[in-house]
Amino acid sequence: MGRKQWLLVEAERAWDGLRRRRREGRPPEHFRFATFGGHGTTEGVVVRGRVLDNPPPSDAVEGEGVGAALARTIGQFVTDELPGVPLRVTVGGTSVEAASDGEGYFRVELSPGATTSPWTEGTVELADEHRGLTDPHRTTFRVRVPGPEARFGVISDVDDTILETGVQRVGLMLAQTFTGSALTRTPFPGAAELYRDLAGADNPVFYVSSSPWNLHSFLQGFLEHRAFPAGPLLLRDLIGNHDGRARKHDRIEEILRLHPDLSFVLIGDSGEKDPQIYADIVRAHPGRVLAVYIREVRLDPGDGRVEAVTDGWAHDVPFVLAADSDAVRRHAAGIGLL
Repeated sequence: MGRKQWLLVEAERAWDGLRRRRREGRPPEHFRFATFGGHGTTEGVVVRGRVLDNPPPSDAVEGEGVGAALARTIGQFVTDELPGVPLRVTVGGTSVEAASDGEGYFRVELSPGATTSPWTEGTVELADEHRGLTDPHRTTFRVRVPGPEARFGVISDVDDTILETGVQRVGLMLAQTFTGSALTRTPFPGAAELYRDLAGADNPVFYVSSSPWNLHSFLQGFLEHRAFPAGPLLLRDLIGNHDGRARKHDRIEEILRLHPDLSFVLIGDSGEKDPQIYADIVRAHPGRVLAVYIREVRLDPGDGRVEAVTDGWAHDVPFVLAADSDAVRRHAAGIGLL
């Protein structure tokens, strides 16, 4: 962890501690479970969520002004998280008890007795009284459970892979993030159709992003509005902790571990670290990756980052730098993925 991130973590801890001391002993006013869903099989399922004391974000409305979108986005980042909340997660008749961490997050892993494909419904609820709350606040979520008909899975980045974000243009990225909505943000042409064809009727799609969990509801709304295949969104903490932010590499490893019978197609972009991360995954898991597709979005295509990976590529796995969704489609069709 760098010094700047260490300072941010300490500042966040101090602010959260002050706020909690001021509210200690009072029941939460807007207690809720923000569920992020889960994925897995009968052998193992991971479920994530967060416990918060603020109202859920409003839904985007066609024709709303920039002010409404800005207020909604800011509200997703100004959260009152609740640590140490006793909770119970139930999936497929199996329950596990846990507690939310210092940032209000929970991550539970369990082996359900029974699941249904392609989705299994689960619940999270209070396992005990908390600050005067006795109602369980039972909340449902969905767990992606691929069936035996699945040929392969798709693991995809989001920003600058399917969602036009401009990560390399910080000002543009911030403006779009804070003033756009799930209804106004645009995908790359042909991306939704490509993903639907890759998914078919049975293949699961996992969206793995470096965006913070604060944007989960926005990204989920975007995927639904633009008709992308439904699938788990695996994001990260906004600032992190003293152990550092959860890395994209770790989340991909989790997917491969929980779905040992599936091979995968990896899709990312050239703007940040996807080429190197995916190359590491290919090396670490021989035979598990069918193809790697990297969308070209660099401001300087000659910076050598992608070439540093591909020039020394000594694997049977296709590694394709693609100009657009059509280029990915043509290659995927050529090797029998479509």
